[in-house]
Amino acid sequence: MNAPADLPLSHAPVLCPRPLPAAMLTALQQHFGSRCSSALAVREQHGRDESPFDVPPPEVVVYCESTADVAFAVTQAATHRVPVIPYGAGSSLEGHLLAVQGGVSLDLSRMNSVLSVEPEDLTVTVQAGVLRTQLNREVKDVGLFFPIDPGADASLGGMAATRASGTNAVRYGTMRENVLGLTVVTASGEVIRTGTRARKSSAGYDLTRLMVGSEGTLGVITEVTLKLHPLPESVAAAVCSFAEVSAAVNTTIALIQMGVPIARCEFLDTHAVRAVNAHDKLTLKEAPMLLMEFHGSPAAVAEQAATVQSLASDFGGEDFEWATTPEERTRLWTARHHAYLSGLQMKPGCRAVTTDTCVPISQLAVNLEAALADAEAAGMPHFMVGHVGDGNFHIAYLIDPQRPEERALAEQLNEAVVRRAIASGGTCTGEHGIGLHKQGFLIEEAGAGAVAMMRSLKQALDPHNILNPGKIFQL
Repeated sequence: MNAPADLPLSHAPVLCPRPLPAAMLTALQQHFGSRCSSALAVREQHGRDESPFDVPPPEVVVYCESTADVAFAVTQAATHRVPVIPYGAGSSLEGHLLAVQGGVSLDLSRMNSVLSVEPEDLTVTVQAGVLRTQLNREVKDVGLFFPIDPGADASLGGMAATRASGTNAVRYGTMRENVLGLTVVTASGEVIRTGTRARKSSAGYDLTRLMVGSEGTLGVITEVTLKLHPLPESVAAAVCSFAEVSAAVNTTIALIQMGVPIARCEFLDTHAVRAVNAHDKLTLKEAPMLLMEFHGSPAAVAEQAATVQSLASDFGGEDFEWATTPEERTRLWTARHHAYLSGLQMKPGCRAVTTDTCVPISQLAVNLEAALADAEAAGMPHFMVGHVGDGNFHIAYLIDPQRPEERALAEQLNEAVVRRAIASGGTCTGEHGIGLHKQGFLIEEAGAGAVAMMRSLKQALDPHNILNPGKIFQL
């Protein structure tokens, strides 16, 4: 099935640059001073993410330090009808921050203050540029932590904008469940507040959920109020190897269906294990592997671990290895978080075309095995990791950026993975978002009527299409 005619192919971003008026540039320079830069090196830094796309950089970069700064820049953009693209940590994988229509990159990385911590309510309010590891350092002393862990040390504003999740989602949910409220600058430059610190509300439309996952196309998130969670009394991690991919996945399916409250359950295929061994100097068995973590009281952790070890043994799991000290756990999870960069080193000079489908847990094994079989049959270098506890997996195809035929083959394989997931009742993106890369699949998953409704929302809230234009869908 081909992508609908009104949507771009997943590998062909639509470039429609708009000129930056001199009057707007002057206004930005006067307001931001040295925090406004049109230097090529700075622009190129803000015109590149971890996606495989090469797109011209934005025309200017401004470093915002407050919501008022963002409101000023967006007001200027609205006056002159120039695009503005929010920029956090630059770790997105689907082209979210690329300036496909030119314009201004709003760098929010200096908005990095934790504004308030309410330990009694288990909530925190932060500026959008706060990184997730920074937040956890600052709330650790009050016995709390923020569990959403997408791997990269992403900014919390960016994580909200892309509805991120990651390794802990199987127990703690995603950004959708953990964001209570937002401060947002609208397309007109107005500052609004969505949500409260209360855990629930029935007051009007749920604008918080509308903004979470909107990828900067409906407003610029400048502050985020989040749920925090108590640090678990006891934590243990374990690795277990399997002879076959299916055995590892079926172990995961069984433990989820049994209701074991596992905190993390990650899958690495043989290629991924080999890559992290080389990168992090580990000696893990180079076979399909589950990396798991258990949270709770010492008795609860011991009970969970015993259940999972017995279950894994039933599916042929072996080399079950425990990591109970913080140093051992950190070593394992650091290696898992390095899996993407480790995998890139399997083919020096390569770039990765990645997918991140998510399927109902009962459909996980057939989808995962088919994706690996297709890649092997095509002779495409690849590796796979997955947050398999919630049915989400990523396969990265390693391509030579100078060889278009490799890119085309990777996109064909990616297309097969996505369409298989949609046919299984799943989604084309479990956590990375649509961005540029998945636009050709959104209408197939959501349907023409739903996408038309999304377009109507975009046109109502951003009539001049200045907020991160060209992402999610074309107008």
